[in-house]
Amino acid sequence: MFPYLMRRLANYAILLVIATVLAYFLAATQLNPLGLYDLSNTKLNWDGIYATLTSYNINPNDPVLDRFKIWATGVLTEWDWGKTPKGESVNAIVARRMWVSVRLVFLGSLIGMGVGTALGAWTATKQYSAADRIITVLCLIVFSTPVMVIALFLKLGAIKANAALGGQVFEFVGEGSGFVGRAQHLLLPTISMSLTGIATYSRYQRNLMLDTLGADYVRTARAKGLRKRQAITRHALRTSLIPMGTYFAFALATMFVGASITETVFTWHGMGEYAVTSISTFDINGTVAVVAFSGMMTLIGALLSDVLVAVIDPRVRVS
Repeated sequence: MFPYLMRRLANYAILLVIATVLAYFLAATQLNPLGLYDLSNTKLNWDGIYATLTSYNINPNDPVLDRFKIWATGVLTEWDWGKTPKGESVNAIVARRMWVSVRLVFLGSLIGMGVGTALGAWTATKQYSAADRIITVLCLIVFSTPVMVIALFLKLGAIKANAALGGQVFEFVGEGSGFVGRAQHLLLPTISMSLTGIATYSRYQRNLMLDTLGADYVRTARAKGLRKRQAITRHALRTSLIPMGTYFAFALATMFVGASITETVFTWHGMGEYAVTSISTFDINGTVAVVAFSGMMTLIGALLSDVLVAVIDPRVRVS
């Protein structure tokens, strides 16, 4: 398996480099940091502004190829991703926000994947029952409700619950400090992210399970005397998890920068929020760093997908 993973890793690494380089040229040509200033104001020290932007390597008046060479040299030699238009270190911002997103996204994704898969597999075995129909309706309601609306409803519910309980039992602004404080602040955004994941994964898993439950190899296993529960878990469930393994890995990777709405509503300063603010503030280096981070997460997700498929599916040959 190791040589196989190394080949896959090399392919993904090449794609990551290409995506990051393209992102740099796109950001460097389309984002103009001069937009942060009043171009009609003649009283501004434009010479000083240009000199500052040049020192940050984000002056749009400088040739883009020259800027790319300086940026690429800094990344390759010092792992320096540059500065924002305000002079902040992009490395420091990403390092801080990355772990904020890890705490939020990992837990929410894990709960959504685990509960959603189990729920979908269970409802498939209860097809057209009352429980199956009720869960289907609830999932459709979650599908039809924007994430922002779900988050706002949770905040309103927390406010009313705190008023009824006479204390700040539920916290929903910021990240908190200490284990208990962070757990309180993490509860509502985790629920917000988990609900969508549960609804999504349960529908996928239900449909995949329905396809495998009627397969010939499952009926054959039952005909040979295998109990229904064993036939479902050993054959139907394992087979239906093969495409879900790929979906899990890539979904977890993209959620790191896809949780911008949840992070904004609950004031979590993670990578999702930074992906939006870096573009809106003409932050060239920050935008490229977000793309590179997202690409790295996708690379990790792709490798996880390859490993999961190889473990679940014995037909996959890796050598």
